[in-house]
Amino acid sequence: MLPDLLTMGGLLDAAAARWPDRPYLKEEDGCSLSFAAFREAARRVSRALLARGGRKGDRIAIWAPNSGAWAIIAAGATQIGLQLIPLNTRFKGAEAEDILGRGKVRWLFTVRDFLGFDYAGMLAGRDLPELEETVFLDDGFDGWLDAVTGADDAAVSAAIAGVGPDDIVDILFTSGTTGRPKGVLSSHSQNLRTFQGWADAVGLREGDHYLIVNPFFHTFGYKAGWVVSLQQGATIFPVSQFAAAKVLATIAQEKITVLPGPPTIFQSLLDEAGRKPDDTASLRLAVTGAASVPPILIRRMHDELGIAEVLTAYGLTESSGCVSATQAGDPVELVASSCGRPIPGVEVRLVDAEDRDVATGEPGELLVRGFNVMKGYLDDPKATAETIDADGWLRTGDIATQDERGYLRITDRAKDLFICGGFNCYPAEIEARLLEHPDVARVAVVGRPDERMGEVGHAVIVPKPGAARDDKALISWCREQMANYKVPRTVEWVDELPVNASGKVQRFLLK
Repeated sequence: MLPDLLTMGGLLDAAAARWPDRPYLKEEDGCSLSFAAFREAARRVSRALLARGGRKGDRIAIWAPNSGAWAIIAAGATQIGLQLIPLNTRFKGAEAEDILGRGKVRWLFTVRDFLGFDYAGMLAGRDLPELEETVFLDDGFDGWLDAVTGADDAAVSAAIAGVGPDDIVDILFTSGTTGRPKGVLSSHSQNLRTFQGWADAVGLREGDHYLIVNPFFHTFGYKAGWVVSLQQGATIFPVSQFAAAKVLATIAQEKITVLPGPPTIFQSLLDEAGRKPDDTASLRLAVTGAASVPPILIRRMHDELGIAEVLTAYGLTESSGCVSATQAGDPVELVASSCGRPIPGVEVRLVDAEDRDVATGEPGELLVRGFNVMKGYLDDPKATAETIDADGWLRTGDIATQDERGYLRITDRAKDLFICGGFNCYPAEIEARLLEHPDVARVAVVGRPDERMGEVGHAVIVPKPGAARDDKALISWCREQMANYKVPRTVEWVDELPVNASGKVQRFLLK
């Protein structure tokens, strides 16, 4: 890691000084920026925001697919103390309105159209009094950058100097059992220290060619993607939309060496009919996670894709995105059955229902303590206190075991979540939306196994009297109301939900 780089501004300056002419960013359209040029592009964003009255503590949101502009805006805003709120590109209007409103976002950066989504149109008429301006990355962005003057390079440097390692850099919203997403507060130093530990564990190197398929709105594509590449001196290749044939062509053409992603990505590459053995010859490292990884998939990644190191990692938004990772050289069975050892500086405990430490190899709730534990939830001290105890231990809600070498294995998922195509799906959030449908009286959502997606949602519904019980119509309504990965793939209509003596739904019976 470059020395003493604990803020985004310090990282950009040091990376540009060390690797000024090395390519940092290569776009799908062929455009390229060096480390020095990326720094200057970020400072241009900083000047534009300062000229519009931007100040430390203000918030921006980005609702757009992966691109160089996404990273430039995020870097330019955060290096002068503004806080970043990424929005999932699958969100619908109500989901985005909720986060933009609670986040008191001043500037929204988006695109006119992506996959048929009209983001601005979905927000039309919604109550967002704090939102001053919507800026389109694919329509007039250069004009926006130059439209206002009054902030020079000295002003940018002064603003950067006013940002400290413990200042909040981003707020990533994550769902929970209440069904309402919570904003996780992370600092500059937490992000940079956490993913330096991740990079050291998995072996991301200077000069690597890193294809970023994971979305920038997620920790995996943002912090473990373009940010850590600034730290390590890797060249990034953002992918706006995954298509197996196109990704294979890029790997071959650009000699990609690093490709992280959920298991579904690699399964799709293996299944691509047009794949040739030499398409993936340059790949050295894959890091996967977000779902259990069967040993056969790891062996196929080794044998058929030619990837020398296939590793896994574990983290949650509240831990700045990473707690543990497997190491280069770990055998296939270990990688498939564990999520590695804690990164340096991070402690873990496994406890029983009475908060007593369990014996090695025995299951217990995983608690985490260290520099990576979030600062708290946005405007929610009660939830923060329920999640982080007085001694600084973060309750993950995950049940795990730990062997004598320190390797963790997650045995049960946190708070009933299931993972569809690499995205966390929280039943309570989906159920809250389904209860808005006029046919739904009560509902429980569970994840069921799916060969390609890992798991998909299954909705078990108690209908209101006279309901149509129309599966297709209900699923179609869901697609209009929520991100596609949250939409239940199947529906079951029942007279009653199975509950225990205290009235809680017995989800295990629904699976």
